[in-house]
Amino acid sequence: MPPPSKSSTKPNVFRSPDFTRYQLARLLVILGAEAQSVAVAWQVYQITHSALFLGYTGLALFLPGIFFVLPAGHAADRYNRKHIILICYAVQAVATALLFWMSYQQTRNIAALFAILFVIGAGRAFSGPASSAILPSLVGEGQFVKAVTWGSAVFQVANILGPAVGGVMFTLSLPGVFSRLDGGPIVYLFTILMLVTFIVLVSTIHPRREVSEKGKFSIENILAGMSYVFKTKVLLGSISLDLFAVLLGGATSLMPIFAQDILHAGPRGLGLLRGMPAIGALLMSLTLSFFPIRRRAGLLMLIGVGVFGSATVLFGYSTSIPISLFALFLIGASDNISVVVRASILQLATPPEMRGRVSAINWLFLGASNEFGEFESGLTAHWLGAVRAVVLGGFGSLAVTGLWAVFFPRLRLVNQLTAESLMEANREYASSEPID
Repeated sequence: MPPPSKSSTKPNVFRSPDFTRYQLARLLVILGAEAQSVAVAWQVYQITHSALFLGYTGLALFLPGIFFVLPAGHAADRYNRKHIILICYAVQAVATALLFWMSYQQTRNIAALFAILFVIGAGRAFSGPASSAILPSLVGEGQFVKAVTWGSAVFQVANILGPAVGGVMFTLSLPGVFSRLDGGPIVYLFTILMLVTFIVLVSTIHPRREVSEKGKFSIENILAGMSYVFKTKVLLGSISLDLFAVLLGGATSLMPIFAQDILHAGPRGLGLLRGMPAIGALLMSLTLSFFPIRRRAGLLMLIGVGVFGSATVLFGYSTSIPISLFALFLIGASDNISVVVRASILQLATPPEMRGRVSAINWLFLGASNEFGEFESGLTAHWLGAVRAVVLGGFGSLAVTGLWAVFFPRLRLVNQLTAESLMEANREYASSEPID
C-alpha cells in the first residue's frame, strides 16, 4: 500500500460541505445569541439595578438543564440529532419573538422575562448534547481535533462580534416611526433573523449515520452517560476542572456593573468588554489550528486554567479600561486551551453510541459553570460587592487548579489527543473498577 499523501495526513476539515455549512450556521446563531445576551443583561439591570437579578438571569437559563439534560442526552443517542437541533432552535426563535414583543411594548415584568429565558434554556438543554454529538459525523476520521479547534475559532469570532453588535445596535437611534425599535427590540429582531437562518442552513446538512441507542427510555439508560463519566477518571477530571474553575472565576454576568459603575464605559463599553475574552480565545484557536497540541495536553490544560484564574484576579482589581481589556484577553486565550483539550477528550474517549448521553453530562457541567456561575457571581456580588466577588473567584480557580493536579494525576499526564491514547487511559482505569 502506498504511503499516505501529505493532503491526507493534514486534511482540511472545510472540504466537508456539511461541516462548512454547520459552522456557518453556528457562527450566525451564536452571533445573534451573544447580541441578545447584551440586550437582556442591560435591560435587566436597567429595570432592577441589582447584581442579584443579573445572577437570576443566568439561573433562569441554567435551571432547565437540571430537569431536562439527562433525558436530552438519551434522546440524542436514540433519535435523529439533526431533527432535535432544528426543533430546539425553532422553540428558541419563538421565545426570542416574545422577548421582542416585551421590549417593544416596554413591559417591565421581570418575572415574564425570566420565564422566557427559562424556555430558551430548555431549548439549549435539548440541543446542546445533540449539537456536540453530531460533530464527529460531519468530518472524516482523524479530523476531529482540527474540527474542534476550528469550531472553537468560529465560536470565538461570533463571541467577538456578537457583544459588539449587541452594544452598538442597542444604542442605535432610528428615525421616525422606527424609533420604537431603538434599544432591545432591534437586537431581538436581529437574533430572530439569525435563528431562522441557522434553521435553514442546518436543514441542508446530511450527517453520517452512526450507531444509535436502541434501548427504551429507562432510568438505567438515562444514567448510563453519568456512570460512564464517573468511571472514566480522565474524562471526569477534565469536565469537572472546567466546571469549578469557571464557576468560581466567571465574571461575565457582572460586566454591566463594571462597565457602568467602575469603568464608566456605558453599553458600548459593555459590548467591548464582553467581546475581549473572545478575541483572546480566537487568536489562541487560530494558533492551535496551525500549531496543534501534540504533547502534554493535560499539563497545558492545567496551566491554562491557572492563567485563567490569575487573569480573573487582575480584572477584578483593575480600574483601568486598558488593563481590564488585557485581563479579559488573557482569560479568553487561556480558557480556549481548556476548551480544545476537554472537547477532544469528551468525544475521542467516548463510544459513538454514548456520545449523546456523555455530551449531556458535559452540557450540564458546562451550563453549571456558565449560567449557574453567573448566578453565583451575582449572589456573591450582592453580598460582598462586584470587585471582591471577582477577585475571590479568581483565587478560587487557582486553588481548584492545584487540587485537580493532585486529585486527577492521570489528567496531568495526558499526552496526545488521540482516540487510541485516551481509550487506553480508559481501559487502565476500567481495570481498576470492580465488575458489576
